[in-house]
Amino acid sequence: VSCEFGSSKYYALCGFGGILSCGLTHTAVVPLDLVKCRLQVNPDKYKSIGNGFSVTVKEDGVRGLAKGWAPTFIGYSMQGLCKFGFYEVFKIFYSDLLGEENTYLWRTSLYLAASASAEFFADIALAPMEAVKVRIQTQPGYANTLRQCVPKMFAEEGLWAFYKGVVPLWMRQIPYTMMKFACFERTVETLYKYVVPKPRSECSKSEQLVVTFVAGYIAGVFCAIVSHPADSVVSVLNKEKGSTAVQVLKRLGPKGVWKGLVARIIMIGTLTALQWFIYDSVKVYFRLPRPPPPEMPESLKKKLGLTD
Repeated sequence: VSCEFGSSKYYALCGFGGILSCGLTHTAVVPLDLVKCRLQVNPDKYKSIGNGFSVTVKEDGVRGLAKGWAPTFIGYSMQGLCKFGFYEVFKIFYSDLLGEENTYLWRTSLYLAASASAEFFADIALAPMEAVKVRIQTQPGYANTLRQCVPKMFAEEGLWAFYKGVVPLWMRQIPYTMMKFACFERTVETLYKYVVPKPRSECSKSEQLVVTFVAGYIAGVFCAIVSHPADSVVSVLNKEKGSTAVQVLKRLGPKGVWKGLVARIIMIGTLTALQWFIYDSVKVYFRLPRPPPPEMPESLKKKLGLTD
């Protein structure tokens, strides 16, 4: 073990793991994300995923598929740093508040609270670059690069242009992240308990990372479903000046908000699996302390009469 659990070095390396995990994965799926945003914003022109790809390549060439990669990389690296770094911070903070027994009994609530708290800050870090990315990807002719887009947005609308999406982002990302973390933690616990034939302490590092990947994918599928309606609203909102979330919701209707869900399940499932895989790999590489799956504390076993 290279450092103390909960030390500042521990948090720093967790934050670094978060930067790699979110920055790399989100940048890797920019082409898919670009087509998804265009499908949501301009369904008359882009009919389906495949059609979206071919229209984009026909108009802008293969390079057109990478539009918005820079704000994506910067934005999601900052988001990853805050999301994973603060998650570890809040998990330990809330756990200390609750004490050992309640931490075990209320662990799902702990995961939900810690991830929601972390995501609140992570979205403030992400919002400016997310606004730039959507502008570049969905407003043809507005700006092609980060360097062109930022000064133009600032000149037209001031600082607010970069933060007006933060409340919709919270609506989309906080439920998503709560699902992502709590679902992941409980799935890992369940896999070790019922599926993996031996305890985690006896599994090799690569076996542990396979469990991480599978749990990440399962969590991702749930994430995609929970956050999809809000995601559709965010994409339309960023395109149109002056409409509210409620108006957009009414206009999309109960069917419209689910447009593009299959693509998003594939994308988010793979993404979440890779993110957890990268994050845990960083922890393994730097030999960070990784607490074992939650066990009922001895004191609680005694109280419940489970020990002699």
